[in-house]
Amino acid sequence: MLYRQQKITIIKVRRPHRSNINEELQWFGTSLGLFGLRDKDKSCFRLFIELLKSNKDLGLTSDEIGERLGLSRGTVVHHLRKLMDAGLVVQQKNRYLLRVENLSQLIAELERDLKRTCEDLKDIAREIDRTLGI
Repeated sequence: MLYRQQKITIIKVRRPHRSNINEELQWFGTSLGLFGLRDKDKSCFRLFIELLKSNKDLGLTSDEIGERLGLSRGTVVHHLRKLMDAGLVVQQKNRYLLRVENLSQLIAELERDLKRTCEDLKDIAREIDRTLGI
């Protein structure tokens, strides 16, 4: 059976002291390992925000995202793939949208994914321990 890999990265980063929505969104994405030092023009951050704002719609095509943000299609597709690999974005036909309707639901879904993965790891660890006699 072929499984789609999902890479969930959690980085402990100090929360911003001020209550600024942009700083909080940046912290949110950085904590999920989405926005690194290589993203100099914050294109992944801007793409994530654009999907968040449009999530009530039917999603956006990569061309629509590129046009709205002034990014090349290659850059958009690169960041979309990263967000899909993290389990944050889904593709429906040729449109992209967040996996769920809001950030709270998104974290709850990621938490469930992480718990399922940990349970699978525990099961395999027990089997390996039993096989090795330890």
